[in-house]
Amino acid sequence: MVKALRNYFLSGVLIIVPLIITYLVLRFLFLGLDGLLSPLINKLIGFNFPGTGLLATLILIFVAGLFASSLIFSRLVSYGESLVNKIPVVRTVYGPAKQLVESLTVAEKRGFKQTVLVQFPRKEIYTLGFVAKKVQMSDQAFLVVFVPSTPTPFTGSTHLFKEEEVTFLDLSVEEGIEFIVSGGIASPDKFKPKAK
Repeated sequence: MVKALRNYFLSGVLIIVPLIITYLVLRFLFLGLDGLLSPLINKLIGFNFPGTGLLATLILIFVAGLFASSLIFSRLVSYGESLVNKIPVVRTVYGPAKQLVESLTVAEKRGFKQTVLVQFPRKEIYTLGFVAKKVQMSDQAFLVVFVPSTPTPFTGSTHLFKEEEVTFLDLSVEEGIEFIVSGGIASPDKFKPKAK
């Protein structure tokens, strides 16, 4: 009897918890995006209508992408970015944020070279990371490894590891991102070290 109740409870948890998490993530995204433009839109139309800011933000992103892909507007975007990159405080955030987003999304601008396994945040705890580049400090070489957070791989932390502290994996950057975004659910059954 107790075992059956426990199984029913666990089955319920497996159904309800993912729904709650999905709801909370979508609610956070909706309220965040809706809050960007909804005050302006609601003032223009004269009444409060939930979702107008979200819709306006999505349309704005789409239109910006459409314009940026045309030759004339791509030059305008480049000029605008060069102006933004001249503003002292803004350039320290905008430039790296743009590079990070491009390295995770645009194949031609892929900044990450390889998916690796590192011991982080302490020894005997392993996590996936992405090698950005190799740097030299005195006579020691280090790999710059970005360790993303779950479920948004755009956030995380950057660390320097000695090459011998890093295990290169036979796993593409896309597969690594999929692993991180899914919380490890979408992962291969085996992580294979990359043949040297």
